[in-house]
Amino acid sequence: MSHVTTTDLYEATMALSYLDHGMTQDATFSLFVRDVPPERGFLVSAGLEAALDFLTGFRVSRADARDFGAALAGPPHAAESLVGLAFDGEVRAVPEGRVVFPGEPLLEVTAPLPQAQLVESYLLNQVSHQTTVASKAARCVLAADGHPVIDFSLRRTHGVDAAMHAARTGGLVGFAGTSNVAAAERWGLRASGTMAHSYIEAFQDEEAAFRAFASSHGGPVTFLVDTYDTVGGVITAAHVLNELRRGSGCAIRLDSGDLGVLARQSRGILDEAGLSEVAIIASGGLDEYRIKDLVDSGAPIDAYAVGTRVGTAADAPYLDSAYKLVEYDGRPVMKLSSAKVTAPGRKQVFRHPGAADVIALADEPVPEGGEALLCTVMSGGNRTGPADTLVEAHERFLTDVAALPEPALRVHAPVPPRPGTSPALSALTSGVRRRLETGVLRRRAARVDGRGR
Repeated sequence: MSHVTTTDLYEATMALSYLDHGMTQDATFSLFVRDVPPERGFLVSAGLEAALDFLTGFRVSRADARDFGAALAGPPHAAESLVGLAFDGEVRAVPEGRVVFPGEPLLEVTAPLPQAQLVESYLLNQVSHQTTVASKAARCVLAADGHPVIDFSLRRTHGVDAAMHAARTGGLVGFAGTSNVAAAERWGLRASGTMAHSYIEAFQDEEAAFRAFASSHGGPVTFLVDTYDTVGGVITAAHVLNELRRGSGCAIRLDSGDLGVLARQSRGILDEAGLSEVAIIASGGLDEYRIKDLVDSGAPIDAYAVGTRVGTAADAPYLDSAYKLVEYDGRPVMKLSSAKVTAPGRKQVFRHPGAADVIALADEPVPEGGEALLCTVMSGGNRTGPADTLVEAHERFLTDVAALPEPALRVHAPVPPRPGTSPALSALTSGVRRRLETGVLRRRAARVDGRGR
């Protein structure tokens, strides 16, 4: 399946109409999030690399045009005018890993109108999903307070692509590893895994299972201890580890029950057996809320494995994101719909330490001591530099999070900072609104006058 046709049908119908009417001048679309979900104090930008990969290879083939034509239920040549359409525009974007807030453009696309329109759905899909999951994963890292967090989400995410994104964005915000082997290989992440309950059940008893597993793996091992009776499982694991003279680097995993109580009991058993170096890993329905509760309670848990709730961002699985036209052929435009008003013009976001971000016009100068968040990452349809790395994105994440106010960092009842608007952008918005409202009133008056005659 071509990624070119991975779009909503109305993108193709609009692009065809633009071409029919010669509307091919440059247009700028701004991709932003209207508001953060409840229980979020910030967002982490992600998905840009996938978006740039898509745009770099975007070109409508004859096969793509035939697929569009078939979807339109027209003759075979219905979408012939799209053949050869390739993205040769500009992209300005916030690099991955940066913290962002409501209303701030994550990226802006400037290209001939049919091109910029046709890529909307794919860009929204990639940036929205990866930003959603990265923001959830970031909160887990903060809640863990220095303890490693590992991605176990592959089996429960909404498709394989979503699982790959979950592993990648986890690495972006500082996860220690992933159970997803393909993701680990693709992005240089640490592959991490233990065993399933089925493995234990396949043997006559836990001791036989633990011995067999250890004999198959010469290095450190992690035993899943809660298949039958957790305390009994820990005692058995300690016995096997001592008999085999394993300890350093090894661990047990708790996957159910009252993890805080069981972690304390397990720590006592392991320490008494002389296995203080054996770690305790917790899993089973964890997210930032449960992790914080466990950390705050002082539970002796060394690492947290997160799956379903984080890989699907279960408490806030989507963003109210938008990709809106803000300028066409040099003319600023905006939407006036109630509760969905947009600001016109190409934009920039200025950040200054200790102050709220300011959304401004793209051609405004950077304030002294501040920085501009949006960078030109694509020009003439080509990347302006090498592909970004997760290491670079992670460093940006660490820097931005360190500068956030405490209320934004809270796991419970966070308060997201709200960006301001520059005087120049406010003035342009007011002017475009007056122009549009005056034009609407004038046309309404003309229609009324026409009917009166």
